Amino acid sequence: MQKHALSRREFSALALAAPVLLKGSQVSSQAARISIDPNRVIGQIDPQIYGNFLEHLGRCIEGGVFDEGSSLSDAEGFRRDVLKAVEDLHVSILRWPGGNFSSNYNWMDGIGPRDSRPRRLEMAWGTIESNRFGTHEFLDYTSKIGAEPYICANLGTGTWDEAQQWVEYVNFDGDTATTRLRKKNGRDKPWKVTYWGLGNEMDGPWQMGHRTADDYGKFALEAAKLMHWTDPSIKLVASGSSNYSSGVDWVGWNRTVLSYLKEHVDYLSLHLYVGNPENDYYEFQASTVGLANRIKITEGVIRNALWDAPRDKKIYIAWDEWNVWYRARNDSERGRRILEERYNLEDALVISSFLNTFVNHAHIVKIANMAQLVNVIAPIFTSKTGLFLQTIYYPLQLFASNSHGRALELVVESPTYNSKRLGPVPYLDVSAAYNDDGTLILNVTNRHREQSQDAVFELKSKHFNGDFQVFEVNGPDIKSENSFESTLVKTTTQKPIAPNGATLKCSFPAHSFTMLKGRLR
Repeated sequence: MQKHALSRREFSALALAAPVLLKGSQVSSQAARISIDPNRVIGQIDPQIYGNFLEHLGRCIEGGVFDEGSSLSDAEGFRRDVLKAVEDLHVSILRWPGGNFSSNYNWMDGIGPRDSRPRRLEMAWGTIESNRFGTHEFLDYTSKIGAEPYICANLGTGTWDEAQQWVEYVNFDGDTATTRLRKKNGRDKPWKVTYWGLGNEMDGPWQMGHRTADDYGKFALEAAKLMHWTDPSIKLVASGSSNYSSGVDWVGWNRTVLSYLKEHVDYLSLHLYVGNPENDYYEFQASTVGLANRIKITEGVIRNALWDAPRDKKIYIAWDEWNVWYRARNDSERGRRILEERYNLEDALVISSFLNTFVNHAHIVKIANMAQLVNVIAPIFTSKTGLFLQTIYYPLQLFASNSHGRALELVVESPTYNSKRLGPVPYLDVSAAYNDDGTLILNVTNRHREQSQDAVFELKSKHFNGDFQVFEVNGPDIKSENSFESTLVKTTTQKPIAPNGATLKCSFPAHSFTMLKGRLR
C-alpha cells in the first residue's frame, strides 16, 4: 500500500488507453447494442478475483475483525457482526499481514500464548503492534469465512531463513524443531497454505527494504528457491508494480523482476488506487480504462518473459491491492485512526468498473484483493457498538455471489462522452459471465450522471429462456453515502425483464450498477 500522497498529475496518468470493446462513438440519444456470443470466451473467471486484504493498519484488524473483550466478539476475539458481513461478501482469498506492515514483520512475534507475545514498534504506520493477532488467528479466521489464505512474506527487513521457516511452520508435516513449535502452539497438522507473496511493493521508496529491480529479483529468487524446496506445491507471487510516479519505469521493473523469477513464480502482483481529487465525476469514472491498459501492457511483458519457457508454464496477474483511495490520504498517515475513507455512490460505480475489467481480462487476471476489509479504505465500517456497509460493499457482493464461470467477449456499441485525457469513453461499461448450467450474468455500469441508457442485448446461436432478474445498486445522488444512521446506497431488486427470443431490452438508470441474471435455452 503506497504511503505517499498522489499528486493530481499522477491521478491524471492512471487512465492511458481507449476502451477495449467500444465500437463507434454514437451520440447519447442512441441505444447501446451489446452482442453476446456464448462461444466467444475470454477465459475462465477465477473466484480468487473476489478477494480481500487484512493488514495491521489502523483499525482494520484491532477494532475491526478482531476486538478482544468486546461484547460483540466471540471467545477467540473475532467480531461476530463483522464475521457475518464478511461471510455475506463471499471473500474468496484473504491476503495478510500486509501491505507495508509485512516489510518489517517477524512472524515469530505472532505465535505462542498471546499474553507472552512481544509488543513491537510498528514503523510502517507508526503504532505499537501487540502481535495478539498472528499466524494462528489469521488461519483460523480464513477457515471461519471459507476463504483461501494468502500470506505475504517479509522481503523487506526479513531474511531468507525467516521466509523458509514460515512456510515450514505452516505447511510442513515432518518432525522438525519448527513443526514441533507449531504443535506446541496447538496445531498438530499443517494448514497447507497455497499462496505466498514474495514481499510487498518492493519498487516503492516508501517501503522498508526497498530495492532496485535487480536487487529485488536476486533476493526474491533465493527466497523462492528455499520456499519451494520446503513445499514444492505452493504458488508464489512476485512483487510487481505499485509505483507509477512520473519518471518511474514501472514496465521495466516488471520485466526485470520476471527475468529473475519467471521459473519460480505463478503470479505477478500489481497495485492500483484511484481517486477524484479534482471532483471531476466523468474523469473519475474513466479511471478503469487505465486499469485495462496496465493489464494489457503487463500481459505483454509476461508473454515476452515466457517466450522460451515450457509451453505449460503460466504466469498470471494478481491485482492484490486495488480500491478507491484519496480523501484519507496524506503525508502523516500515522496512528490507529487512519485511512478511514468514507465512500459514496460514484466510488461504488468505479468499483463495479474495476470488477468488470477483471472479468473482461479473466484469461490473465486470476487473483484480485480489494484493499482492505474493515475500516481502512474498506467496504465494512465499525464502531464499538455496531457496523454499517459502505457503498462499495454492494457491487463486490453481487459479483462475488454471481459472476462465475466463463467470461464472454462482448461487442459493445455504446454512446460515449468525451474525456479530457482519453477521448471517447463509453457510458455503459459491461461484462458477462456464463455458467455450464446455462445461467448468464450481465454486469452493466451506467456512467451517465443524469440520463438513463437504453440497451439492446442480441444473443448469437441461442435464445434467452425466461425472465431475467434485475439487481440494481444506486442512490439519490452520486455523492450519497451510507452511515450508521442510514443506508442510501444498496442493492435493490427490480421488476424482472422478459426477453423476446434472442433479444433482451433494458433501460439502465443514471449513475447505476445493474446485474441481470437469467438463463439461456
